[in-house]
Amino acid sequence: MRNPPALEQLVEALRCLPGVGPKSALRMAYYLLQRDRKGAGLLAQSLDQALQVVSHCGLCNNFSEQEVCPLCTSPARDHSLLCIVEMPSDLMMLEQTQSYNGMYFVLMGRLSPLDGIGPRDIHLDKLLKRAQDGEVEEVILATNYTVEGEATAHYVSELLRARGLKVSRIARGLPMGGEIEHVDSGTLAQAMLERRNVR
Repeated sequence: MRNPPALEQLVEALRCLPGVGPKSALRMAYYLLQRDRKGAGLLAQSLDQALQVVSHCGLCNNFSEQEVCPLCTSPARDHSLLCIVEMPSDLMMLEQTQSYNGMYFVLMGRLSPLDGIGPRDIHLDKLLKRAQDGEVEEVILATNYTVEGEATAHYVSELLRARGLKVSRIARGLPMGGEIEHVDSGTLAQAMLERRNVR
């Protein structure tokens, strides 16, 4: 017996979410229709609203309801520093540290040839325009330390250095509160390589 067409359409729509397969999508659809119709309506309304009003900031490429987001228009930020991150969640994590007061650019992904994601897919043309606006003096690469993140950082650094920009990369090493005996050997080796003088 087949499900009603509208239910099948809902299941198929839910499968667009990362990590959601056919069975999970079906469970979600059943739950929303049987147990939380009010929540389902709110979800549909919120999703429709977000699709209408949320786009990308013209400067940092992050999600925004304005043409230029509040962070980019803030006079309190240091416009000479530009930190490049992969996703909006990375920007939020950096902001929570309260250790950086410069500007950002969100790639909305990372280079991954195996997944068909190339330079055009991560807004590098927009990044180059932003980095060469005359205000930026240093670009900080804060992509993840994965194979794809490293490849992206290398590719972007080559592009930017060829245009005369100063490029740096966030450090990696031991976590705060971490004990050496519990850290993997790769992280420990990197911490040793990126050691710095004690002041």
